[in-house]
Amino acid sequence: MAIKRISDEPAYVLHRYDWSESSLILEVFTRNHGRIALVAKGAKRPSSSFRPILLPLQPLHLTFGGDAEIRTLKSAEWQGGHIMPSGDALMSGYYLNELLLTLLARDDPHPGLFDIYANAVQVIASEHGEALQSALRAFELLLLREIGLLPLLDAQTMTLRDLAPQQAYSLVPEGGLRQTSESDRASLSGAQWLALQQSIAVNAPFTATLRACSEVMAELKPQLRLLLNYHCGVSTLRTRQMMIDLQSLQAL
Repeated sequence: MAIKRISDEPAYVLHRYDWSESSLILEVFTRNHGRIALVAKGAKRPSSSFRPILLPLQPLHLTFGGDAEIRTLKSAEWQGGHIMPSGDALMSGYYLNELLLTLLARDDPHPGLFDIYANAVQVIASEHGEALQSALRAFELLLLREIGLLPLLDAQTMTLRDLAPQQAYSLVPEGGLRQTSESDRASLSGAQWLALQQSIAVNAPFTATLRACSEVMAELKPQLRLLLNYHCGVSTLRTRQMMIDLQSLQAL
């Protein structure tokens, strides 16, 4: 039986761990094949051409083969574009990777989400401060939309009633978008939710979602965090907790 070979596949490394003294197992997000696992034989050897290339948040083209659950990496080429992020940008990139590892099944292609991820990584690698936070919120929204976990933001989820522009609404797990109650942690107006819905339309550019998120970051962040933690099955994502711990150390 012929072994299937995929060539020049756009990809990013999400995570890597030791497989043997000289090899690595890679969790990779590819454009046309989704999240897959690859073994990079000999990647830990000092002479390996893989060593400076198989890094997270770097655009790659990969060639791999095999029909088992873990396929074999044949070649990897860096596509350039930006240097390796550091500091808050690096942690933010790891956060995006953790979301993908947690919420995406293997071998489930999401070419649109791959392009969104590539846009978010590009912003993260070149921006700081509020722009960095806007990129995270934009990616969270679009990720939830792409995998079918985000309700429509232009109507109340349970009743399908239109949103009143001046009324406050909250996005909550299991309840979707609803009129804000006393127990809700944060809310946006109907007009703000409608603007977000327009910004995440299928043909809308990533920059449109960035702009919309930048205007409501403080109110949107806790709602998206609660929804993502619910679907990830955790109280706090590991990278989020690491950010909190680092900030606490810096404050000492």
